[in-house]
Amino acid sequence: QVQLVESGGGLVQAGGSLRLSCAASGSIKRINAMAWYRQAPGKQRELVATITSGGNINYADSVKGRFTISRDNAKNTADLQMNRLKPEDTAVYYCNAGVVRYGFWAAQDYWGQGTQVTVSS
Repeated sequence: QVQLVESGGGLVQAGGSLRLSCAASGSIKRINAMAWYRQAPGKQRELVATITSGGNINYADSVKGRFTISRDNAKNTADLQMNRLKPEDTAVYYCNAGVVRYGFWAAQDYWGQGTQVTVSS
């Protein structure tokens, strides 16, 4: 099996910074894209940022210039550096990864349990 574990959430004032980390473990042959999503109360889960194994990156317009996604392919980790946080960034943040397990050809989607980020005004 594969597990994704997020860490680094918390409470921060507007304008502050947080760094989220995601660590994947288990029977992992290869990880394709890794991504961060978020879900605010009463809203649908939305994509925040993605990064491929080759380093191609995309961001949601709402976080461009403020958030930076990175990954370490050797360690199977992905981080999200969040700067100049706004109250509207408040949400549960989820790590997502497309993982090819040993003995399988196709990638499967895995999710972490989520970490709460709260930005006070």
